Amino acid sequence: MISCEGVGLQYSRGDGPEILRDLTFAVPAGGFRWLLGPSGAGKSSLLRLIYLAVRPTHGRLNVLGTEVGTARRRHLPRLRRRIGVVYQDFRLLAHLSVFDNVALPLRIGGRPEGQVRADVGEMLRWVGLSHKAAARPAELSGGEQQRVAIARAVVPRPSLLLADEPTGNLDGVQAERLMQLLRELNRLGTTVVVATHNDALVARHPGRTLRLAHGRLVADAEAGRA
Repeated sequence: MISCEGVGLQYSRGDGPEILRDLTFAVPAGGFRWLLGPSGAGKSSLLRLIYLAVRPTHGRLNVLGTEVGTARRRHLPRLRRRIGVVYQDFRLLAHLSVFDNVALPLRIGGRPEGQVRADVGEMLRWVGLSHKAAARPAELSGGEQQRVAIARAVVPRPSLLLADEPTGNLDGVQAERLMQLLRELNRLGTTVVVATHNDALVARHPGRTLRLAHGRLVADAEAGRA
């Protein structure tokens, strides 16, 4: 599902600082991983690599059976449609309603409109935002925007879900609801990678962890053993 062999990343090829260095790990299909580390450790950069937003400067990265470093550019959009991403900064479209933001990946994928309405309605009920379906992002709180971003990433039932600090703007109850959703998706076969610095959340939901420090992988172990 995800395989890194000696992967490195420099944003200025050749002479810039190495953001990620010599990463080697694997996440099997249907796996769950916490991605841990302090701010600046490289968590978001690693997620960008896995999402195919950038290519590795060094090493080999395989995502969903595709060798990222050598993949043709025209093949990447189709591959990205199999990956759901919860961004730290939400990236909602300001001119669209909550409903239409969540529906966007389904419509891009050609889902029939009747199915779009059913799937989006179900997801908005799950995240507790049915009453905000017609609202614009600017009318929402930060926590509500985060829940919309989560719903948009999850509604297509992706093969791989990447979440960058998904509980950062959620209260304790909503954070637990999110974890129930992520665990249920994982149980149904979705591979899930969650970047967080919330150690209490990890303690309540133990699982295998990838821990970064200064762009290097310093632990790949079950939570509590790293």
